[in-house]
This record gives sequence, structure tokens and C-alpha cells, in this order.
Amino acid sequence: MMIVYLDESGDTGWKFDQPFGHGGSSRFLTIALLLVPNGKQHLPKRIIRDLYTKTSTKTSEELKGYNLNDSMRVWYATEVQKLITANDEIKLCSITVFKQRVAEHIRRDKNKLYNYMIKLCLLDKIKEAGHVDFHPDPRSIKVASGNSLVDYLNTVLWMEMGSETTIVRHDTPSNQNLNIQFVDILSNIIWRRYEFSDCCKAYSMLDQITEQHRLYFPPS
Repeated sequence: MMIVYLDESGDTGWKFDQPFGHGGSSRFLTIALLLVPNGKQHLPKRIIRDLYTKTSTKTSEELKGYNLNDSMRVWYATEVQKLITANDEIKLCSITVFKQRVAEHIRRDKNKLYNYMIKLCLLDKIKEAGHVDFHPDPRSIKVASGNSLVDYLNTVLWMEMGSETTIVRHDTPSNQNLNIQFVDILSNIIWRRYEFSDCCKAYSMLDQITEQHRLYFPPS
């Protein structure tokens, strides 16, 4: 059994005639995922608990990636490197879309793009898992049209990939789920690399241990 946690950074808007943060939408959207075998889900949580202590954040508040300074991002990346080195069955992956290159007809239903991004990033990694407990941040997932996200992913697994894996969704607010907060920080650091060209030390460290996908980027 596998447990998957998901969060995102950026937004799903399409207003590009103004700067991001000043009336405009983000130019990039990053979705990040943490894949943990059952029995090891407590390990990433330890990093977040220690980060609460180091940042003097009250447990009644939610630790968010955008609130961290550079030194805390490096500390987080260092601890995540240690975690993955000691537990290579724990996986990190992300997918980032360059929204300005998304075709107009696709923009009309942002939910389908969101679902497709998760399919590209996730399904190959769980097709042999048998059962997946899926924990997205309920505030982030936007699935208002067509099949629900989990119905869509299960359909692709069963009908296209010949997999018997079943995904079951669990909605837990991120302020009650330390592993979603773990992924929030991961997605924020990766997203900042593209949105603000912030190739900081923390990003460079995480890039070594995160399988990254890019969608609708210009050819290199």
C-alpha cells in the first residue's frame, strides 16, 4: 500500500496582462507529490515538527512554504536529502506547467489540465501499488467538471494501464496534516525556481532527489 500527499503552488488563473501579485496570474503552476509506503508516513512529519520549532511557529498556526526564509528552506532541503538517502522507497515528484503556452481551448476547463498533470506525474509510480490512500489539500484540488479526479485516475489505471491499483481519496485540511505541509514547502521551492527564476541552494538540493516534469515549456 502506498500513501500519496499532494499540494500545489501558483494559481490556475489566466490573466497575463498584469504582473503576478499585482492583478495578474502566476505564469507557472507546480504540483508536487510525496509518495510514502505504509508504515513510513511518520518520517516526513518529523521534519515539519522540527521546522515548527526552528521557526517558532505556533502549532495552532499552519506552516507554509512562502513564509520560510532562505536559511529555513536550505535546512528543510538538507533534512529532506537525509530522509530520501536513508529511505529510497520514499519518492518525491513534481510537474510544472508554463501556463502562457496552454492553448485557449484547454484554458476553458482548467480542471482537465490539472487532472492531466497529476496523471502524467503520478500513475506510473503507483500502478503496482495495489492500493493508494490519496491525501490532497482539499483547498487546492479543483475538479468541477467531468469525472472527479480520483474517478479519472482510477479509470486510466484500470482501462489504459491494465493496473489493479485502486486510489481512495481522503480529505484532511492541511493544517491537520503535516505531510501535506511537507509537500507545500516542496512545491513552493520548485515553483519559485520558475516563477521568479529563484535557483536557490534549496532548489538545487531538492532537484537532485525530486523527479521533475515540465509541461508546455518552450523547446530547449
